[in-house]
Amino acid sequence: MKKFFISVGLVAAGTASLHADYAPDLNSMETTKFWSASGTLRGFYDDNYNTAPNGQKQGSAGYEVSPSVSFDVPMQQTEFDVKYTYGLYYYQERRNQGNDPYDQTHQVDLWLDHAFSERWQSTVHDTFAVGNEPGLPNNGAAIAQPLRVQSDYYFNDANVSLTTDWTRLFSTVLSYYNGYYDYTQSGGTATNPSQNGLLTRDEQSVALDLQWAVAPETIALIGFQYAWVNYWGDEPIAESNGNIFYSSSRNNTSYIPYVGFQHSFLANLSVSTKIGAQITEFSDNTASQNYTTPWVNSSATYTYAEGSYAQLGVTHQQNATSIATASNGQVTQNQQSTVISASVNQEITAKLMGSIIGSVQLSQFNQGAYNNDTEQFYSFGANLNYAFNQHLSAELGYNLDDLQSSSVSVAGPYSRNRVYIGVTAAY
Repeated sequence: MKKFFISVGLVAAGTASLHADYAPDLNSMETTKFWSASGTLRGFYDDNYNTAPNGQKQGSAGYEVSPSVSFDVPMQQTEFDVKYTYGLYYYQERRNQGNDPYDQTHQVDLWLDHAFSERWQSTVHDTFAVGNEPGLPNNGAAIAQPLRVQSDYYFNDANVSLTTDWTRLFSTVLSYYNGYYDYTQSGGTATNPSQNGLLTRDEQSVALDLQWAVAPETIALIGFQYAWVNYWGDEPIAESNGNIFYSSSRNNTSYIPYVGFQHSFLANLSVSTKIGAQITEFSDNTASQNYTTPWVNSSATYTYAEGSYAQLGVTHQQNATSIATASNGQVTQNQQSTVISASVNQEITAKLMGSIIGSVQLSQFNQGAYNNDTEQFYSFGANLNYAFNQHLSAELGYNLDDLQSSSVSVAGPYSRNRVYIGVTAAY
């Protein structure tokens, strides 16, 4: 079977991001017709395409071909957007070694906005991807999962929300999230678990925000989220004191109360933050301890000039991990991670745009052999894009990923550098 992988953007993943992810903002062509198409051709060099530990790196030159087509269907009270992106990736070093040099990507993004009335609005967003070497976000947060073992996977991310303005000052937001991860590498053992046993799962949550407009520029809110994670691998993942732990031993539920606000300090500076606690219970594993950790989701956007803006994000939450080593009758359940991400997009001239984006992820293992041990994952990217006209542009970029760990027993540290140059044609 040919390998698949998907590139999901620097902030969201940082591990395979040779280009940024799609957002449903319409360009000048998309506002004049209901469809648009584009094609990208890039040449790149990746000095660690297997994300191998330092000292075992293998580098390769290659190229990427990525066409896409999107449709935008605006109606009186509804807007529907869908985009399909395909990618073909070639690694010269794989051919030199007699291996299949090609990877492929498939991703479908769907948006649906509908206004039932002036006071009732709903939004649906769904992303389906087939891929390899995942580093995908969890529950909408910028939490990466840098993995050593490549495994084909299927991923679906769905968000549904309903906003209701009950009065001029009071509104509610009811939302539902579902993230499904399915890894095909299976047949693992307690001493050598598979990606299917470790990470195939379904993450779901339901949240309700109560919002008050306390001032023209300020919204205060109080909310509650109920989340649950079920692991479907049905395989052994660890062993301790003669006990075998299976995938379902990581099943958990979380209760997340929080408070927050949205405030526009200036016409061009807005801040949104939610701060609370995540109370987690492991119903299928009596040996695991229930615990409480902080929960944060904050962001700020500053538009300092026309076409130029800066963004800052801070999150803290629990997330899945590919480490499951057990000790003293307890298996590694997950991580709690703090992610600080920032980006600057600068319009240098009318045709030249520059961007810098980076993130720092600080993670701590919960329970198991590496309880309280830490990982640090750093990601940085820089890009220059020159638009010759609305149909043709060129770009030059660099990405860096770096994983460090406080425990030598956890998969060794690695770094990965990528440079690329390319052109994009759009119609």
